[in-house]
Amino acid sequence: MKLIKLIALLCATVLFLNFSQKTQNKPTVYIVGDSTVKNGSGKGDGGLWGWGDFIGQFLDTTKVSIQNHALGGTSSRSFQDKGLWTPVFKKLKKGDYVLIQFGHNDNGPLNDTVRARGTIKGIGNESEEIDNMLTHKHETVHTYGWYIRKLVKDALSKGAIPVVFSPIPRNDWKEGKIIRNNESYGLWAKQIAEQEKVTFIDLNANMSDELDKKGESNVTGTYFYERDHTHTSARGAVLSATVIANELKKSSNSLGKYVIANPKIKLPKKKKVFLIGDSTMANNGNNENAVGWGVAFPKFCDTTRIEVINKARGGRSSRTYEFEGLWKEVREQLQPGNFVIIQFGHNDAGAVDKDKYRGSLKGNGTETQLVNRADSIKETVRSFGSYIERYIKEAKDKGAIPIVMSQTPRNEWPNDKPELREDSYNKWSKIAAENQGVDFIDLNVIIAKKYEALGKEKVKAFFPKDHTHTGTEGATFNALTVAESIKNLKKCPLRDYIEIPKKKE
Repeated sequence: MKLIKLIALLCATVLFLNFSQKTQNKPTVYIVGDSTVKNGSGKGDGGLWGWGDFIGQFLDTTKVSIQNHALGGTSSRSFQDKGLWTPVFKKLKKGDYVLIQFGHNDNGPLNDTVRARGTIKGIGNESEEIDNMLTHKHETVHTYGWYIRKLVKDALSKGAIPVVFSPIPRNDWKEGKIIRNNESYGLWAKQIAEQEKVTFIDLNANMSDELDKKGESNVTGTYFYERDHTHTSARGAVLSATVIANELKKSSNSLGKYVIANPKIKLPKKKKVFLIGDSTMANNGNNENAVGWGVAFPKFCDTTRIEVINKARGGRSSRTYEFEGLWKEVREQLQPGNFVIIQFGHNDAGAVDKDKYRGSLKGNGTETQLVNRADSIKETVRSFGSYIERYIKEAKDKGAIPIVMSQTPRNEWPNDKPELREDSYNKWSKIAAENQGVDFIDLNVIIAKKYEALGKEKVKAFFPKDHTHTGTEGATFNALTVAESIKNLKKCPLRDYIEIPKKKE
């Protein structure tokens, strides 16, 4: 028995040593660069990603390790001056790889009190002595090429294999094509790589070619955001990584042998936004004269990062949405970090105990009414505020983030002003939100003020069917107002996923 245990122990030890040896011999791919390589913490802050966050999905990570040391805001100079290159250099061993991409931040001032990160243009040996106003240290500033060459030489001195990249293109267009960076940093990166006889990948030109094929209208909003022409979305970062992988396969660089033939790319999981409400929010079939604002709402969202799921249903009140099991269906799908936008009121004023059996009790109280429905089912009816609070509580229990909105105004103009319900459903919705400590948007009042500014005739065109339901134009107007209102919620994380188009001058 002891002999068997001893043999088992020896086998386990041999396996461990073999595994340990393989792990130690496994080359590491070190990545150095700026925010286009790794944005923020590398977790998609603000929807922005660097290609270094995805390149690992194109490489066989059972055979190579990936370490992304890029840092946003750095230039070829400041990355080294800040000491960020030192820990990489110390760990480098023979057979490792170093992927190098700088240039976006090298064009800044050589000396100032803000960043002091600029480099001298070109690849020569020119230098300039400065007393750095930011660090208060005396410093010798060199050319962009000098700093790139130093990274390359340092890597080679350790037996590592450097790969130099031109910086990714910005989302700037001229005459239907992306503007190339082939006369400055892209060119200088290439020249250093050629002089040092190391692999150069013209990421700028090759990615530009791919973007040209897609066209400006398809690139903006998918691969880049309108608000930012430098940093890519997740899809843009994947496109950069795809270009890199393809170029590595074509090159003679040994890193190409680790590129996976058919990579399965995983984009960041989208957060979900559930809409629950009535026909003024819902998708009402193909009825172009009754379009809920929830139909147009995705136009104002970053749908590369969130998915809007419109579960609003025409004719429903806060009561019937629960009674018919519609809320249960939504609740069972909720995941932590999802959002739920809640808006009821148009149908809650109906009869409590007859007809459509959709009226709720007025207010926010705890009183109930037992109703014998026409289908012989007994139902305990609660107050409007009670239903709203239940939706809030149960959403929060699932880790979701609820937002309550008051109902949209009707096209009714008592005293020449748009109809408000400040003393009923608006107020009760607000109280329910406050009781549960969640955000409330008084959409009724916000839209009514906009309607008043537009005037009756303009608003009349928003309501082609009746005084309650909007057409496409009105729905889009209301959806934009919803988006703007969410954007104004300073502490609501959903605001970061809202995309308000710039007004055309």
